Amino acid sequence: MKKKNTLLFLVSSLFIAAMLLAACQPAPVVEEAVVEEAVVEEIVMDPVTFQVFYPVAVDAPIAAILNGYIEDFQAEYPYITVEPVFSGGYGDVQTAVQTTIDGGGEPPALTVLLATALYDLINADYIVPLDDYVTSVEDSQAYLADFLPAFMENSHYDGKLWSIPFQRSAVVMYYNADMFADAGLVPPTSWQSWAEAAQALTTTDGDTTNWGLQFPSGWPYWLFQPLAIGAGQNILEDDCTVVFDDPAVIEAVQFYMDLSAVYGAMPAGVQAVWGTATTDFASGTSAMIVHSSGSLTGILEQADFEVGVMPIPGKEEGTYASVPGGGNFYIMKGAPQEKQDAAWKFVEFLSRPEYVADYSINTGYVAARASAYDTEAMKTYAAGVPQALDTRDALQFAGTELSIQNLGQVRGIFHDYLQRAYNGDMTAAEAMAAAQSEAEAAMADYCE
Repeated sequence: MKKKNTLLFLVSSLFIAAMLLAACQPAPVVEEAVVEEAVVEEIVMDPVTFQVFYPVAVDAPIAAILNGYIEDFQAEYPYITVEPVFSGGYGDVQTAVQTTIDGGGEPPALTVLLATALYDLINADYIVPLDDYVTSVEDSQAYLADFLPAFMENSHYDGKLWSIPFQRSAVVMYYNADMFADAGLVPPTSWQSWAEAAQALTTTDGDTTNWGLQFPSGWPYWLFQPLAIGAGQNILEDDCTVVFDDPAVIEAVQFYMDLSAVYGAMPAGVQAVWGTATTDFASGTSAMIVHSSGSLTGILEQADFEVGVMPIPGKEEGTYASVPGGGNFYIMKGAPQEKQDAAWKFVEFLSRPEYVADYSINTGYVAARASAYDTEAMKTYAAGVPQALDTRDALQFAGTELSIQNLGQVRGIFHDYLQRAYNGDMTAAEAMAAAQSEAEAAMADYCE
C-alpha cells in the first residue's frame, strides 16, 4: 500500500508540474503569425497607376484644383497613383479616347465626358456600368438620391447606372446689375423685356460698340436649348425623337436672329465668342452674356461691379428656362480591372460632399449633391456669394439636355443648320426642316 501511494504521488506531481509548465508557455507562434499577416494584408496593396482624361472648358483653374484633390486622395490611398491628362474641352477628351482605342492602345481608366455622350459611349462599348460599385457604398440608395435630379437624367439607361455627375453646370444669364440700375432697368422677365433691355444697353462710340448682349453660338445647341424651352418646346422628346421643326423651336431660332436684326442688341450672325464673352462681360464691354454657370468664379474674380445671375427669360411674361450641362465620370471598359477598381475609389472620393462643395466654390460649377449645400464651407461661401445659389436654382426651370442616339452626328446636323439660319443663309423654318429630315435619317439605324 505504501508503494502504491508513493507511485500515485509521483504521477500526480508530474502531472501537476506539466500543467504548470504549460500554463507558463507563451501563446502559440502560429496564432501570432496569423494576426500579423491579417494586419499586413489590410495595409499593403499592390500599387496601381491609372490615368484620368479631364476637360478644361471654363474660366477656372481646374488643373490646379484637381491636382490638389489628387494629392489628398493619394495620401489616403498611397498605393494608387493618379495621372491626370488635361485637354481643352469635352470634344477633345472624347476624340483622344477614341483615337487611343481605335489605335489599339489602352484607354484611360477614368474620363470626364459630357453627360449627354452616354448613348454614343454605350453603343461604342467604351464604358462599364457602375451598379456593382455603387452597391459597395454605404447606404447606396441615399448616395444616389443625394445627387440633384436634373444631373441624374443622363446617368441611367437600360436599367443600369453608367456615370456619376461631377463637373456639372447650367445655362444662365449674367447681367451687369450696376448698368441695369443706372439705366433704370430691372432684370428681364420675358423675351420682350430682355430684347428691350439689351437694346437700351447697347452703346456705340465711334467704331466701338459695347453690346447689350453676347450670346455665343460657335457651339450652339446647348445655349440655344433654353430659348426653345422658353418658347414652349424643347428640341427633343426622347433618345430617338427630335423636334427641330416644331413651330415653337422655329420661333426660338427667329428670336435669336431678331435680337440683332430687329433690336440691334447683339452682334449679327454666329458669335464664336465662348472664350472671350466672360472677359468682355467682366470688363464692362457687354451688359449681359448667356454662358455656363461654370464661369461664375472667374467672372466674380474679374468684375468690379455687382454681377447678377438668372435663368434665361422665356417668351411669356414671368417664365424662365435653363438646361443642365457639363460632364460625368465614366469608367472605361478597355482598362484593366485593377485600374477600373482604383478609378472607382477616386470617383467615390471626389463625390464626397466636402469635395463637391469645394469644387463648386472654386470653379462656379453647380454642386452636384444636395448635401454639399449643407457643408459649413458652402454655407459660408453662399452667404457672401449668393450667386452660387442662383446657379443651382436655375435648374428648377431646366429641360432635358440634348442626349440622343447617334448624338455626334445629330448634334452636328443641328449645329450646321442652326448656324446657317443665324448667318442668314436660310430662313429659320427652312433650316429647321432640313435639320429634322437629316437628323431622322441619322438616327434610323439606332431607333428601329
